[in-house]
Amino acid sequence: MSTLYYTHPAFLEHDTGPGHPECAARLLAIENALNSPAFDYLVRMEPILSNDLREKIALVHSQAMIAAIFNSIPKQGLHSLDHDTIVSPGSGTAALLAVAAVCDAVDKLCTHQATSAFCAVRPPGHHAEPDRPMGFCLFNNIAIAAEYARSHYPIDKIAIIDFDVHHGNGTQAAFYRQPQVLYASSHEMPHYPGTGYPNETGIGNIINVPLHPGTSSAEFRQLYRSIILPAVRQFKPDLILISAGFDAHQDDPLAGIQLTSEDYQWVTEQIKAIAEESAKSRILSVLEGGYNIKALADSVAAHVKSLMGPVRNAF
Repeated sequence: MSTLYYTHPAFLEHDTGPGHPECAARLLAIENALNSPAFDYLVRMEPILSNDLREKIALVHSQAMIAAIFNSIPKQGLHSLDHDTIVSPGSGTAALLAVAAVCDAVDKLCTHQATSAFCAVRPPGHHAEPDRPMGFCLFNNIAIAAEYARSHYPIDKIAIIDFDVHHGNGTQAAFYRQPQVLYASSHEMPHYPGTGYPNETGIGNIINVPLHPGTSSAEFRQLYRSIILPAVRQFKPDLILISAGFDAHQDDPLAGIQLTSEDYQWVTEQIKAIAEESAKSRILSVLEGGYNIKALADSVAAHVKSLMGPVRNAF
């Protein structure tokens, strides 16, 4: 079965201003990396605007928040929702298309038209809480995908694995007492947003694995082998979602973890092995962070190449 790749030119129109790390150049670098012959069999998809997208956003976010965000979109120039979350005239359309991408990917996976998908979307999402945007994020794309899958398909259990270097506080908040969703995150600590301690466990469905600054590839892999992967395997999810942030790379300017692109290939292989066991191989990966342009492109290429290929070196 095929791997889908979602992107759209409108994502480039989400303008965060000069010098902002979450910029359009990120997606241009990903597009360039995935245009090589190694990705000839990647199925390229473009999300489409539809009238029900606000309803899909409301699966996770309050109506008051949704209205406030769309009302804040300027007709020209930039507007700050907080000190690092910026919107521009193109941001509303980009946010809607990001939701369209992840929900269409859920449709394709749950109707057996593909086994995996990577959504290169902007704005990112995992910091957006049910009642507020934050941390570059407007709406929580991965949480919306999970709730959409649960509400539209016979999906009993969903695992969300978040390897962004920043804790996905918004995703945790959305599912903190939801037994049908397992949220497992590895993230640098201390670091933004200040959440993600090991004792934040929800009702046993939240797994937080803090990484100390300078964490090596070997330490990262051991923590996945000993904590996150066994928990996800025991949970036996019907669908696996990945908050795919690549800012734990050793060259990323916003963090201090020492991963390489090979580590992203490795962790993807581990996740694929679990997906084969219980989830009919279904994996939806959604872009979060990653702010060194070359490191991001290399890491995404390694991640997507792994999604496309057979399971290898699972243990």
